[in-house]
Amino acid sequence: MKSDFLIAITQLSAEKNLSKEIVIEAIEAALVSAYRKDNFAANQNILVKINPSTGGVTVWAEKIVVELPSDSRRDISLDEARQIKPDTQIGEVIEVEATPHNAGRIAAQTAKQVILQRLHEAEHSAIFEEYTSKEGDVITGIVQRIEHRQMFIDLGRTEAVLPAAEQMRNERYRVGQRLKVYLLEVIRSGKGPQLVVSRSHPDLLRRLFELEIPEIFNGIVEIKAIAREAGYRSKVAVATRQEGVDPVGCCVGLRGIRIQNIVSELNGERIDVVMWDPDASVLITNALSPARILDIHLDDAEEVATAVVPDQQLSLAIGKEGQNVRLAAKLTGWRIDIKSASDAEAEKLAEAKLLVEEEEEATVGEELPAEIPATADSTSAFTEPAEEAAKPLSTLEAVPLEPLESQAAIEKPQLRFAEDILVSVPTKPEAKSRKKKKKGNQYKKSADDGIKLRKLRRESEIDTDTSDEDY
Repeated sequence: MKSDFLIAITQLSAEKNLSKEIVIEAIEAALVSAYRKDNFAANQNILVKINPSTGGVTVWAEKIVVELPSDSRRDISLDEARQIKPDTQIGEVIEVEATPHNAGRIAAQTAKQVILQRLHEAEHSAIFEEYTSKEGDVITGIVQRIEHRQMFIDLGRTEAVLPAAEQMRNERYRVGQRLKVYLLEVIRSGKGPQLVVSRSHPDLLRRLFELEIPEIFNGIVEIKAIAREAGYRSKVAVATRQEGVDPVGCCVGLRGIRIQNIVSELNGERIDVVMWDPDASVLITNALSPARILDIHLDDAEEVATAVVPDQQLSLAIGKEGQNVRLAAKLTGWRIDIKSASDAEAEKLAEAKLLVEEEEEATVGEELPAEIPATADSTSAFTEPAEEAAKPLSTLEAVPLEPLESQAAIEKPQLRFAEDILVSVPTKPEAKSRKKKKKGNQYKKSADDGIKLRKLRRESEIDTDTSDEDY
C-alpha cells in the first residue's frame, strides 16, 4: 500500500511537472481537511506529516493540558502529557499523535478535491514563476485555435494569447502553424497565469538578431536603434565594439544567408541594416539608404533635418507612401524633410535675389537726405506754376478762327442719285423646270389633266394677242 502511494506521488509530480515536495505538501493539506471532519474538533489545530521514503502518514493534534479532561479530542490529562513531555505544566498546549484508523467516504471526497485544487494552484504558481523570468524573450509555440481575431498559442505547459493589435497585418495564421513570438508580459489571474505575446513588437526583431548572429549575442556588435513597421519594412542601426569588425557584414552574412533566415521568419519583411554614427548628419544619410544624399542641413533647435537628393531619386528617398523617410525619422529621432536638387537650387536663387533687393533698398535709403532745406529758389520753383494756373481766361492768347461759309462748303456732302449708284444687272432667263422622272407608276397623268393643260395654253395665247393689239 505504501509503495503504491509513493508511485502515485511520483506519477503526479511527473504529469504536473512539479517536484515531489510540492505534491506531498498538497496531499498533507488535503488530509488535514479530511481528518478534521470526522475525528477532530472544528477549531482544533492538526498537522499531517507524510514520510517521503516510506509513505507513512502521521497526524499530530494540539491538545490543552488539564487536570480532568472533558473532551478527549481537545484536552489531555497532566499524567498523559508528562509521558510525552516530562516538564509539562497545566494549561500548556502540546502536540499529540492522533492518527485515525481510517477516514469516511465524504472525507475522502473532500481530500480528493483539495488535492486537485492544491495541485492546480501549485502548477499555476510554478508556471508564473517560470515565464516571469522569460519576459522579453522569444518563445516558440503552435497555433492552437482562433477566436474573435485572437490567437491562442500552445506553449506546452500553458497557452499564450496573441491579440489582434500585436499581430502582423500581412500574416494569415492557421491552426497547427509553428510561430516564434515575443513574450510581452505575464499576468496573474484567477484562472491561472495569462501570457500575452506579440509578433509586431520591435524587440522581436532584436531577439531574432541575437539568435541568428553570434556577434550580437556575444556583444561584439551592438544594435543601437530599431524602427519597424511590422510585416512591411524595418531599419536596424548597428555599431561595433571591436576594431576591424564590419557590423553590417556580420548581420547580413555570406550572400545574405543570416539576414534571410530572419526575413523568412518574419514572413518576407524587408530589413535594412545601416551603420550607426554619433554624427547626426552621417546617421541620417545612412538611414535614408538606398537613396543617395547630396547635402543635409540640420536645425538643432527644432531637430529638423533637410536632405537634398537628386531629382531622379526623390521617390526612392521618400519611399512607398513615405515609408523610407518615416522609418529613417524613427531610427534617428529627427524630423526629416526631403527636397530635390532642382527645388533646393530654386530656393537658393530666390533667397539670393531677395537678399540683393533688400541690400539695394537699404543703400537707396542711406543716399536720400533726411530733410530738404528751404531756400528762395526752391520756394519760387513751387509757386510759379500755381501763379500761371491762377491767370484769368481773358489773358489767354486769341486763336484765329476761319469763316463759317468756307467750313460749311468743305463739310457739305455732295448729293448722289440712286440711278448713279445702282448697276443694272442683266436679267437671267428663267430656268426651265426639270421634272424628275419617278420610278414606277406612282404619278400617272390622267386624260382629264391633259385636256385642262391644253385649255390653259390656248387662253394664254389669246391674251397675248389682245395685248399686242392694244399697244
